[in-house]
Amino acid sequence: MFEVGFSELLLVSVVALLVLGPERLPVALRSVGRGVGQARRAMGQLRAQVEREMDLPGLDEPALRQLERDIRQGVSLDDGVATEHRS
Repeated sequence: MFEVGFSELLLVSVVALLVLGPERLPVALRSVGRGVGQARRAMGQLRAQVEREMDLPGLDEPALRQLERDIRQGVSLDDGVATEHRS
């Protein structure tokens, strides 16, 4: 995804050290690490939930097509605004 080399990491480290100072740098790095960990856990949970929902029994191709037809029949897009048709 991101191609970060040693020179870029060294540059960011030096700038962070100059901006934050040696006292606040460990605290800032710990906060960033926690945030990255939370984001990874959230993405893992989201991925697991999507995989569970895709493996639900009874959702075969005809059922999905019928669901799509029902949704399209119930909702109409008119000038960019969704409106519901009453049967």
